[in-house]
Amino acid sequence: MFKNLFSLYRPSFPRNIAYMLQASEYDAIAYLKWLNKTKDFSRVSSRKQFVKTKFSSALYYILVFGIVIQIIIGLVVISLGFSHKIIGGQYYGAAVILSYPLIWPYLILFIIELAKYFVIAPRYRVLVSQAEQVFKSHPGKVIAVLGSYGKTSMKEFLNTVLSEGLKVAASPANKNVALSHAQFAKSLKGNEDVVIVEFGEGKNGDIAKLAKLTHPDIAVITGLAPVHQDHYKNLKQQADDLLSIKEFVEPKNIYLNLDNFFKDIKLPNNILTFSDSNVGDIKIGNVEVSFNKTTFDLIKGKNKSSFKTNVIGFHQVKYLALVYLLASQLGLKDSEIRKGIAKTKAFSHRMEPYVLNGAKIIDDSYNGNIEGIKAGLNLLKRLAGKRKIYVTPGLVDQGKDSKLIHHEMGRLIAKANPDIVVLMDNSTTNSIKSGLEDEKFKGQLIIEDKPLDFYNNLGVFVAQDDLVLMQNDWPDNYK
Repeated sequence: MFKNLFSLYRPSFPRNIAYMLQASEYDAIAYLKWLNKTKDFSRVSSRKQFVKTKFSSALYYILVFGIVIQIIIGLVVISLGFSHKIIGGQYYGAAVILSYPLIWPYLILFIIELAKYFVIAPRYRVLVSQAEQVFKSHPGKVIAVLGSYGKTSMKEFLNTVLSEGLKVAASPANKNVALSHAQFAKSLKGNEDVVIVEFGEGKNGDIAKLAKLTHPDIAVITGLAPVHQDHYKNLKQQADDLLSIKEFVEPKNIYLNLDNFFKDIKLPNNILTFSDSNVGDIKIGNVEVSFNKTTFDLIKGKNKSSFKTNVIGFHQVKYLALVYLLASQLGLKDSEIRKGIAKTKAFSHRMEPYVLNGAKIIDDSYNGNIEGIKAGLNLLKRLAGKRKIYVTPGLVDQGKDSKLIHHEMGRLIAKANPDIVVLMDNSTTNSIKSGLEDEKFKGQLIIEDKPLDFYNNLGVFVAQDDLVLMQNDWPDNYK
């Protein structure tokens, strides 16, 4: 109790509040939820740290300045109380000083909202308007990559392969909102053959907004899984949002992953679907996966071509097959496509393999949906390891179905039959545990209450020839 109270008056308090705002992406609702359930403010930044930008630094200094002014006012009132100019002033002054943790976390939010309305919004509208003209007038093909998962990996696959024969520009990392696209537009030279843009979706209407901005010619829908369920009413609404791309891209230029899509929704005519077995009229066969590579064949009619990639996972092959098809349609030679596919590799924290003290680690900590969980567990089940270890804190943004999804997750883990399961102690743990018990999991279950310590000391936990799959990680604002 005293530790929690003391955390409100530590010198780091303003920085922690600024970090919470930044980590919540300055979303008032997300920030307030986190703020109101936080007891110890000294522990809010256990996974990540405050990053100095012009905006975040300005907020931090406003907080520091405001708190200092409030403390000075309180001290003045206290001194006036002792000199009897204000009766009871010492008590009023103390109340002024002690109340700053109750005032500034909310007052700074009000300042942000004012800044959004009077400063950020007008600037945002200008940037987006300028960017739309850049995309609209660009002579190259604009490819939009959208979906609940796999967007960044698909974008990087396209970028790597298409760059073998074309001049390509791709939006950086996983920056996939309108403002980041507006900034990306400023970097375009106008002589690119292909521009690849990743679309992020968090609520209904996001896809249409990004399509209006970027004017795509081609769209790839990587798949559907329950994410952002705190904002979408249900999975169908999320599917409809993704399919709203048909209002901006001709259906014949839309490519959709049929394996993981809403089964009861009517798809547009002429849309091209792809799956684990085929992409259009190209069949996928002879898929072999090891710890650090994947090989597969693509068969069209009587012609068969073999490929190798540094990407691991059976589920990744269909995306590479789609890249092959798109690259062919955009004029690349088979030799160029083969060379490009051989260069493809895992993006950071997406099924990324590395070796630690003789143990084979697969870092899939960016994964955050049940379809990714299935793909990872399928790989864990098939690869060899002296001990197979599965590590997860569960999934975020699962909305009202969180318990059901995590129960199913527990059943899937048990079916993969790892020797050890490590769960991070949080609100999803009991649901995952119940799923494990339903499938009569016989391995060792570890509940870890200090996740950061566990990840930092992973090298001590593992042994030679262990196989470890780490799926998902929680941001600081989830408990």
